[in-house]
Amino acid sequence: MARFDHREFLRLFEPKLVSVLREGYGLQALRADAIAGLTVAIVALPLAMALAIASGSTPETGLHTAIVAGFLISALGGSRVQIGGPTAAFIPVVFVVIQQHGTGGLILCTLLAGLILVAAGLLRLGTLMRYMPQPVITGFTAGIAVSIFSSQVKDALGLEMDQVPAEFLERWSAYGERAATLQPAALAMTVLGLAVIVGLRRWRPKWPGFLIALAACTLATTLLALPADTIGTRFGELPATLPRFEFPRIPFERTLELLPSALTIAFLAGVESLLSAVVADGMTGGRHRSNGELVAQGVANVGSALFGGLPATGALARTATNVRAGGRTPVAGMLHAVFLLAFMLLLAPLMRYVPLAALAAVLLVVAWNMSEVENFRTTLSAPWGDRLVLLLTFFLTVLLDLTIAIQAGVVLAAFVFMFRMAESVEVSAGAGTAVGEGGDRERDADDDLGQRAQLPDGVEAYRIGGPLFFGAANRLDNLLDQFFEPPKVLILRMRLVPVIDASGVHALRALAGRCHRKGIALIISGLQDQPNRVVAKMRLEQAPGELHFASDFSRAVKLAASIVGRHAKPPASGD
Repeated sequence: MARFDHREFLRLFEPKLVSVLREGYGLQALRADAIAGLTVAIVALPLAMALAIASGSTPETGLHTAIVAGFLISALGGSRVQIGGPTAAFIPVVFVVIQQHGTGGLILCTLLAGLILVAAGLLRLGTLMRYMPQPVITGFTAGIAVSIFSSQVKDALGLEMDQVPAEFLERWSAYGERAATLQPAALAMTVLGLAVIVGLRRWRPKWPGFLIALAACTLATTLLALPADTIGTRFGELPATLPRFEFPRIPFERTLELLPSALTIAFLAGVESLLSAVVADGMTGGRHRSNGELVAQGVANVGSALFGGLPATGALARTATNVRAGGRTPVAGMLHAVFLLAFMLLLAPLMRYVPLAALAAVLLVVAWNMSEVENFRTTLSAPWGDRLVLLLTFFLTVLLDLTIAIQAGVVLAAFVFMFRMAESVEVSAGAGTAVGEGGDRERDADDDLGQRAQLPDGVEAYRIGGPLFFGAANRLDNLLDQFFEPPKVLILRMRLVPVIDASGVHALRALAGRCHRKGIALIISGLQDQPNRVVAKMRLEQAPGELHFASDFSRAVKLAASIVGRHAKPPASGD
């Protein structure tokens, strides 16, 4: 038995910052990271406030999250260039949690999610994230985009509403009832913000469009004295103080009730951070440590909760901005958090003049980018099973709940996969049609016909092609019903079965039992390594005259001939 190497295990979670410092970190690298960190901080400043407001929290909460969690993700993470903070993916679930359970409930959810992520990383589950079906990811991402868009209608149009309903249909019904309260000034600021962002992306893509749009709308609102809601009118002046280790009472007695939301937050944080890290690897040529990244995300969420912040994860857009700005080490992400802290301390008195419609414009653009319309359209042209998974996940995300959507999408994707795998398994007495056999089909057909022509009288042979798992095991149930006259010996050729599970072994045992009751000797030939090991471990053993194993088809024919009392020349080719 291999010895446990604790040093190799710990290396899986070693922060990339340690690797960078071990390699040597100089003044030139610090200068490049400082420029990149400043650039990302300028992009993150309006986003952090907008995301917090859309989640039902306060602007400073978003800034505190970006500062605390952003610093920890970069300092402890398994990626050299990952930038962390609040993201749009959390808005629907966080909004509902705050409405139903208050700020204390959200802090408990974030704490639980952080602990779940730490446990997932320590259990080395990071590599499993790559098996998440793409239609599920596309479906819930597009659904979240629609939810974000619908959540911003109130501020984008300046509607007079005390509270925005959490449910999608009720929310739009409320919008319709309050449509007459539309504020032209708010709509004008939304249009101005969108025009500035879209225009700069087209003609000056390197400029910080979000921040410039906020500045333009703030100036217009202030100089023209427009009657539009601002951060100051709704939240008061932002505190120009350091994030404090202080939070309201946490309802630990509601842990079980909040656990599904915590699992959703952990899932979103894990998937989004690892997807962002993979994209960053493609941009830099590096390689992240997935399990170490999950641990860092978990610690960062715990840290954010302890300072009263929101859930956080790796942010793809900010990470890409960091790479394009020249950031190549975790120091850039740490400096991004430091610059955000400086902005908050210095600019807090001015942020009260920012119109909420301008922040809504920022999130409308974020929602459009998140929707990935082209990817959604492409997936709609995929096979029917993928389309069904995509649409189910999308509509459940929009209309019901993100947790239900992910669970239903994954379960349906698993059933679609099982159906496809079961359909790929073929039990055939014909020539060379078994799925997965490959090679020249005409030549295989000729070989198969030649082999079957040399079978002794009273011997039949069937071939299985494909994985014999629980979704396909029932294909053996009616095998004996295909004979007008039961043979004396049945050869089951399994050279083309790469994998078998417990259900497959159970199906073989049941087939052997039915053969025994009908007086048929069963010979299983050509077992590959994995099926051979599983069959042996599950004690499906030889029984003379009832069940036999042969290493290939030639030996199976010889054995069958001896059983029926007649010798036959074995075929030239074997399993």
